[in-house]
Amino acid sequence: MIITTYNIDAQYISSVTVPDSAATLVTDESDPSVKYANTITAEDMKNHLTVLAGDGFEGRETGTIGNNLAGDYISNFFRSNGLLSKTGRGNYKQPVAFTFSKWQDIDIFVGETRYKHLWDFLAFPDKNNNMPAITADEVVYLGYGIDDAKYSDYAKNDVAGKVIMINKGEPIKKDSTSWITGSSEMSEWSTDISKKLEVAKKNGVKLVLIIEDDIKKMLGENRRKLLGSVVSLGDLTNEEITLANHAYISSTIAKDIIAKKAKKIIKSRKRSNRKGKACDVSLETMFVMNMSKEANVLKGNNILGYIEGTDKKDEVVIVSAHYDHLGKRGDDIYNGADDNGSGTTTVLELAEAFRLAEKDGVVPRRSVAFLLVTGEEKGLLGSEYYAENPLFDLDKTVADVNIDMVGRVDDKYADNPNYIYVIGSDRLSTDLHKINESANKKYAGLTLDYTYNSEEDPNRYYFRSDHYNFAKNGIPAIFFFNGVHADYHKASDTVDKINFDKMAKVGRLIFHTTWELLNREDRIVVDGVVK
Repeated sequence: MIITTYNIDAQYISSVTVPDSAATLVTDESDPSVKYANTITAEDMKNHLTVLAGDGFEGRETGTIGNNLAGDYISNFFRSNGLLSKTGRGNYKQPVAFTFSKWQDIDIFVGETRYKHLWDFLAFPDKNNNMPAITADEVVYLGYGIDDAKYSDYAKNDVAGKVIMINKGEPIKKDSTSWITGSSEMSEWSTDISKKLEVAKKNGVKLVLIIEDDIKKMLGENRRKLLGSVVSLGDLTNEEITLANHAYISSTIAKDIIAKKAKKIIKSRKRSNRKGKACDVSLETMFVMNMSKEANVLKGNNILGYIEGTDKKDEVVIVSAHYDHLGKRGDDIYNGADDNGSGTTTVLELAEAFRLAEKDGVVPRRSVAFLLVTGEEKGLLGSEYYAENPLFDLDKTVADVNIDMVGRVDDKYADNPNYIYVIGSDRLSTDLHKINESANKKYAGLTLDYTYNSEEDPNRYYFRSDHYNFAKNGIPAIFFFNGVHADYHKASDTVDKINFDKMAKVGRLIFHTTWELLNREDRIVVDGVVK
């Protein structure tokens, strides 16, 4: 009997599946899933984790020597076990780079008045080139900043080297139709601001000021990008941005620049809308803007090794974990034994188990890839890079099985370590959920807790580990997680606190689930919706 409790208000399952303690689990090694899952042992896990979460790797922070050493350890393990490489470089490393951009100095002066970033105006560092000082004694009001065959603000204006101010949107007739599209549907000039900024760049504009009616709302919608560094994939330090430098300014700044020419601006806007003809206005003012930015590049490697399947080898199941952690803070080393040395170790043990099966001629039907990503602690960056630069076609990727923190026991299960939280299993594929439930009932007998799978979960763990970069691309993903504990993201997350027996049991369940995903006749059905 399986005892299950439900939260009927949640859209996704948030139950707890408690196994029948009297049920008999399948342990006969004539079943290959049992035989090779049993090669995953607590002793082997401890040996791996003692190295990965040892002081020698200095917390494995992305971009550091310690992270590179951990990557080498994983690569060497894959090589010694004879896994195949997909990188095309004779190793298992997929080089990744991330550019972190942030403002060092940014403000606007109109005359003697200084306006502050995030209060009076907004600018995104990753969308602007470094321009420490922009000065002008004139700002050109250029309507909507459009250059189209049916309407152009640039047709009779030379604005090279100038600062321009524009409105969002496009000119609209009295009947509420667009002069450009001829219908009530707006053109790309309204829906894609980059189109206006690219045109401005081509026309040599020095700076574009975009009038934004609600700066506070825009800040709220882009808080993460604006309050810290903006992260972009790749090394972009030597790449010229194709957009003109620009900032979104409040109506307060716009009025200060317009000053006594408000009537001319109103007349110009009315003319654009009424006749579909542009009309610029020269605004004399002392204008200064500082846009001094810093861009730093962080480099690392994702590590991937795989085993090729048989009759369904073009399809692949990804087994993933992140191997980076927080590194050093002063003299303190954040070893990250649970986060996520435990997940990394489990992936290594799974890779070895599947390789042992292959050596015995028991080869899965689908291919299985073991992906250790870097940059998770920086914002799921390594898995995002992989999803944008996949080594296996995403449309041939059947599922992602993600492992992030599986070696500890949280307070809720202090008296019952034989558990694991399962997240995401039913969000895109009910098949995936049923397969894991069935594998657990048949082989493992763990308590499966879906509390954090609820759409109402305030922790939002579904969005906070690497499986999400697969899920957002429509690939079913299941995430195994032990919950947080007192040592989470602290220097005290060390190997001596790991429950290796529990960790091995979770690893064996993951093997059984992955085995079924690889060997079943039909690929699991995607019957959920990406959110």
